[in-house]
Amino acid sequence: MKNNRLSTFYTIPYAVWILLFVLAPIGLIVYYSFFDLSGNFTLVNYKNFFSSVYLTLTISSFWYAFLITFFSLLIAYPTAYFLTKTKHKQLWLLLIIIPSWINLLLKTYAFIGLMGLYGPLNAFLETIGIGKKQILFTDFSFVFVSVYIFIPFMILPIFNALDRLNPALIDASRDLGANSWTTFKRVIWPLTLNGVKSGVQVVFIPALSLFMITRLIAGNKVITLGTAIEQQFLVTQNWGMGSTIAVFLILFMFIIMLITSGNERGMTGNGKNR
Repeated sequence: MKNNRLSTFYTIPYAVWILLFVLAPIGLIVYYSFFDLSGNFTLVNYKNFFSSVYLTLTISSFWYAFLITFFSLLIAYPTAYFLTKTKHKQLWLLLIIIPSWINLLLKTYAFIGLMGLYGPLNAFLETIGIGKKQILFTDFSFVFVSVYIFIPFMILPIFNALDRLNPALIDASRDLGANSWTTFKRVIWPLTLNGVKSGVQVVFIPALSLFMITRLIAGNKVITLGTAIEQQFLVTQNWGMGSTIAVFLILFMFIIMLITSGNERGMTGNGKNR
């Protein structure tokens, strides 16, 4: 009985934190979504969200988030795999993670300097005879910079999943005559799928709501749900519409979390057998 009371006491700060900094802000967003510019109760914001403009915006946001997640996974998985084979894998992993500690705004401005019309990248293109190109304010620059920023967050969970993989299973697969591709498809990939799901979750969800990179790197040529929320709150001062977009963004994030949630039981069991 005493232990139960003690555990209940220790959960109080956590419950207060969740109530004040998670549930209360979400409740406020839902509340404001039912009001128009004049402060009148209305459902027109939800009706407007299903108009062609916002539906196109939503599809565009999912498309760019998919591209960022896809290229991040395409680079992160083989990188994480080779990291597990290196001698000083923890050191290499740390070197990959360190750039994520740098302020996002600083990294964004660094890329503006690198990709600018008079930056070193264009200087190199001019040297080899290609000439200066407009690299900034394009879809390519937006996706490239976003992938660079999110790659460490994709590598880390995949690396952990690969590092916990029982090597005896791979040896058994090869002893049974499976080639490298079959071993990867039937053994490595299924047993590391939870790490991939975690990586997709921590990349896709933030990529869906990007707004600062869209302004500085894409020059507002790429509009996402995050950009639309910023414009509604800070430019048009339409808090109702901004809150409505935020409600749907939270809903999309929750659905993605459900889809990408993984079961750690099988992977933990493999780690114990090692």
